[in-house]
Amino acid sequence: MKTYLDCIPCFFRQALEAARLATDDEVKQREVLNRVALEIPKFPLDATPVEMGRTIHRLIKEITGNQDPYAELKRHYNELAAKMVEKLKPLVRNADDPLQMAVRIAIAGNIIDFGALSNFDLDRSVEESLRFDFGVFDYEEFKRQLNASESVLYIGDNAGEICFDKLLIELMHEMGKKLIFAVRSVPIINDATVEDAVWCGIDRFAQVIDSGSDAPGTILEHCNPRFLEIFRQADMVIAKGQGNFETLSDAGRPIFFMLKAKCPIVARELGVKTGDIVLKLGGNATS
Repeated sequence: MKTYLDCIPCFFRQALEAARLATDDEVKQREVLNRVALEIPKFPLDATPVEMGRTIHRLIKEITGNQDPYAELKRHYNELAAKMVEKLKPLVRNADDPLQMAVRIAIAGNIIDFGALSNFDLDRSVEESLRFDFGVFDYEEFKRQLNASESVLYIGDNAGEICFDKLLIELMHEMGKKLIFAVRSVPIINDATVEDAVWCGIDRFAQVIDSGSDAPGTILEHCNPRFLEIFRQADMVIAKGQGNFETLSDAGRPIFFMLKAKCPIVARELGVKTGDIVLKLGGNATS
């Protein structure tokens, strides 16, 4: 997905919010905005928004010295999500279609995104994901490919959100699938790292790896060889969240994107309304 002019104000919003989390020093906060303003004219619009996000958060780390401004928020949402998910487990076990219910719950967690949103209601997101129709719902093909697959690469998104993913991962584990769960290599916004995935207990059901990506998405040219080999060879790939959709929508292989369309630009790209939940087969390749 390319960058649109509408993305530029969002770059500044995200930079300011992250800078304020990283430091109380207003001089450094201003320096972050000044440096971002210098980078914007150099940034090609045919690049993905995630690539600019990578630049912004590298600048914030460099200027403030804070390597993980969202650390406390990540801890909070991991703990909050873990408690919520325990209460949601019976919904999966007692559902007429446990797989569809687990998909809905996994997508509900995608609201925990401090890149796209500064304020959100997690309880409301869960309620809407359980009740609303999908904007795109390639579920029959999802089931078909999952049943036919031995290995599944699941590319995670945010801390807290991955606790919601665990219900789907546990279900696929019970189906006998070989699961690999990929997360970011270093802290970037509130995206999940290996530490978050292990804290949530995903390593009980899947092999947890880092992708090599230090961006809020999966930029393949920045990923490590181990991830790239798994990405190419896995029978099925599931990618969570907007950042992964932005970076992998032209990846050249079938990918199931699971997300909540929180941004009007992403919603337009998907052909849905802002706020819609999505399960879409994409990646610019046929199965």
